[in-house]
Amino acid sequence: MFKADDYRLKVKELADLLDEAKYALDIENQKMRLAEIKKEQEDPAVWNDLERTKKLAREASAIENKIASYEKSAKAVSDTYEVIDLIEESEDEGLVPELEEMLKAATEDIEEMRIRTLLRGKYDNTNALMTLHAGAGGTEACDWVSMLYRMYCRYAEQNGFKVTEIDRLDGDEAGIKSVDFKVEGENAYGYLKAEKGVHRLVRISPFDANKRRHTSFASLEVMPEIEDENEVEIKPEDIRVDVYRSSGAGGQKVNKTETAIRITHFPTGIVVTCQNERSQLQNKEMAFKILRSRLIEKQIEEREAADAELKGDIKKIEWGSQIRSYVFCPYTLVKDHRTGYENGNIQAVMDGELQGFIIDYLKKS
Repeated sequence: MFKADDYRLKVKELADLLDEAKYALDIENQKMRLAEIKKEQEDPAVWNDLERTKKLAREASAIENKIASYEKSAKAVSDTYEVIDLIEESEDEGLVPELEEMLKAATEDIEEMRIRTLLRGKYDNTNALMTLHAGAGGTEACDWVSMLYRMYCRYAEQNGFKVTEIDRLDGDEAGIKSVDFKVEGENAYGYLKAEKGVHRLVRISPFDANKRRHTSFASLEVMPEIEDENEVEIKPEDIRVDVYRSSGAGGQKVNKTETAIRITHFPTGIVVTCQNERSQLQNKEMAFKILRSRLIEKQIEEREAADAELKGDIKKIEWGSQIRSYVFCPYTLVKDHRTGYENGNIQAVMDGELQGFIIDYLKKS
């Protein structure tokens, strides 16, 4: 039997969450700001400043996405109320599955908006610059880096982000030793910043003839892309810029001229390389962007370390401090009174990509 009041209560809860998201996203003021941007874009003088034009276009796009998401969710809530009334009046319970689908879609959309309201950090709405490094383990660790790289590329594709590879160093036998890449999209840094840290993989090694279980580590750095050059000061005397020939598959002029850039920042010891672009000027511009981002990230880490020291809770980046463990079959489990697991095999599917079952034992213990 169809219980209209129960469904109305569910929709009321969604409407309340939507109102909270509307307040947190400041939709009304965002609409006013969008009108101001549109008016400013109509001024021909603005188009003479390329950087200003790009900044306004990005801000307008971000605001339009927020407003569109809210209006879509608001319409979904309104339509759901109408369907409930229709089913109650017509007593046609054949529409209940459609109502359930509408509720499910509205819940997902509003949950996405709620998450967006949490991304209010200073750099959360910027692009993300990410660097993966292989840890101890040789070829195993390099293969692990390549798997993680594919995983983040697939994640970016599924969420409408664009991935651009900046620099890459392949492993001696297989995999990748290190790779720098940029993830472009709204709130890319906000979504990905929590991935920063050490990632641990446990599996039966495909590179071991004896089929022994191996543990591999890879570290991931996540930094916001800093567009404003005044955000951080880089003194000319503090850096050294080296140029060299790009490596890779080659192509017209790529391996014949010195287009690759390496920047060394003496005070911090940070070294940045870029060889993805076809011109030295483009590589230099990207290298300075990465350097500014790493300096900002270093400042953030120093502030967090100072706060952690005051709290008296500091963790080292070592065994037991990784943010996530990926454990693939076959894996024998020992019965644990905390988790309830018993001896057995965990079934996981690799299929060329990083998929399947993930268990974080370190967090559970």
